Amino acid sequence: MLLRDHFPPDLPAGFTSRLPVEADVGPLDALVTADQRTHTPDAEVTADSLRSRLVGLRSFSRRQVVVVPDGAGDTAEPVGWIALADRASGRTDLQWALARDLPRRAELAAALLAWAREVGGSFARHRGVEATWLDASVTETDTDRSALLAASGFTHVRTWLHMRRPVDPTDATDLPAPREGTRVRRVHRHPSGLPVAQDVTTVHRMLEESFADHWGSYRESFAEFVQRLVEDPREADWDHWWIAEVEREGRWLPAGGLVAARQEPRGDLGEGTYLEYLGVHRSARGRGVAKALLHAAFRDAAERGRARLELEVDADSPTGANGLYEAMGFRAFERTQTWHARAASHPSRLLEPPEG
Repeated sequence: MLLRDHFPPDLPAGFTSRLPVEADVGPLDALVTADQRTHTPDAEVTADSLRSRLVGLRSFSRRQVVVVPDGAGDTAEPVGWIALADRASGRTDLQWALARDLPRRAELAAALLAWAREVGGSFARHRGVEATWLDASVTETDTDRSALLAASGFTHVRTWLHMRRPVDPTDATDLPAPREGTRVRRVHRHPSGLPVAQDVTTVHRMLEESFADHWGSYRESFAEFVQRLVEDPREADWDHWWIAEVEREGRWLPAGGLVAARQEPRGDLGEGTYLEYLGVHRSARGRGVAKALLHAAFRDAAERGRARLELEVDADSPTGANGLYEAMGFRAFERTQTWHARAASHPSRLLEPPEG
């Protein structure tokens, strides 16, 4: 008998739920990929990343179930999946997928999203906050998913630009040096390859303080930051981490950080570099720090023979970052939306008296 959630979603007749197992990775990879390709033809899911979320280290911070036909037995392949990650105080990441040809699909979606509020409320209780925001990402052209979220009380709150810039071979040699009084370096590493602890804490501090005045900024403790690095080794690609420094009164002080990762070739797109996070400390804005960090990534990508750089940026960035990226050769190729629903903290259901 496979494990069930202690308080599972209340699904329509004909469906039940259980916890994911290793055998679900392949079928869910196919299901999520097919779901995404209804609106993004070249979409691909990284099986290793999905495995980590389902049954690996990244599953530890998630509460999730897969949906299977009722009565089909323990080996039934999933027809749906929902996962909620306790991302930070006040924020819960939501991922979900349902086969597009399911009967009563809208009812299933409503049941799963209602369960998501219950789970989010329990996360809020453990965090000691009044509520958390369920945070769901939707590709702008996926009107089906948007309609299902809206029907369950979610609201579209933000739009994001996904931008791409081709790598020019001359980026390896012809980019300008940083402004006087500004420099960029990689994080220092021990002979083992692991980074020096001070540099890891510096990058975390730069990112936290850089985005404090941005929309949707949630405080992430250093322990949570490190946990994400452990969960997903792609984010711990240390030779893709840079720190910017500025000179003040004869000392070089941290002013910004950039975390990037290698991108696998996809379709007609060659190998790339994805800029995960780029933050400039508020006290150092206007000193060319962002450009210096970007030039470091451009140069590195060219030296590695890569074909592209990609990033995501708030379409309404308070710092006008999207304008900077456009000026440096990036062009938007896709838009995604953030949808939110509030999940209020609630008492533990484990303490409820038994019925009857």
